[in-house]
Amino acid sequence: MFKLLSYLFLLIGLSLSLATPSYAGSGPLGIDQRLNDDNHGIWRRSLQKQVSWTITLGAVASASLLGSHSRFGKTLWRSVDAMAFSALAVQGLKVALGRQRPSAGHGPNQWFTHTGRSFPSGEVTQMASFVTPIIMEYGHDHPAIYALALLPAWDAEARMKTRGHWQTDVLAGAAIGMLFGIWAKHQQQPLILAWLPGGFEVGYIHRF
Repeated sequence: MFKLLSYLFLLIGLSLSLATPSYAGSGPLGIDQRLNDDNHGIWRRSLQKQVSWTITLGAVASASLLGSHSRFGKTLWRSVDAMAFSALAVQGLKVALGRQRPSAGHGPNQWFTHTGRSFPSGEVTQMASFVTPIIMEYGHDHPAIYALALLPAWDAEARMKTRGHWQTDVLAGAAIGMLFGIWAKHQQQPLILAWLPGGFEVGYIHRF
């Protein structure tokens, strides 16, 4: 687990250092700065949305097909748990804290507004919560799996470059996603699966 935490935060820290100008920032950690807008190539907003929806739908569909009787299927259900419960937590924090996004042009210290939804980053949370159970399950046997940590690191930088989030937004999102991923991995059985009909546990691919 320590290796996972170190690796993911190293990648996100590297993306922050590459993306953030060298002059002093602001915000709760003194690192928040609005980056130059870059909505092109691998950073474009449309690609971010496509990846987010692909992960969500792909994880749910694959978990439903495979069920929890296989190692990979059970791991996917844990990722589904982590994504679902972390999304609820993040939405609550967004509403409660009301931080304005960089695109609003008001600086990183605008909190508790009616329209702000910047802190924390929901998509970075999603990416981190998705990959964490998979890395924890397979990373020891297949070290190449740690490359999945590039996914939240990429999304963190992309969200900053398109002025959707501040630096502390994406750091908080990564931390929340990992914590829910670790929590989901240590549950004896995936919670959402336990609330669904038995066919989901068996896996619909095995019923035909």
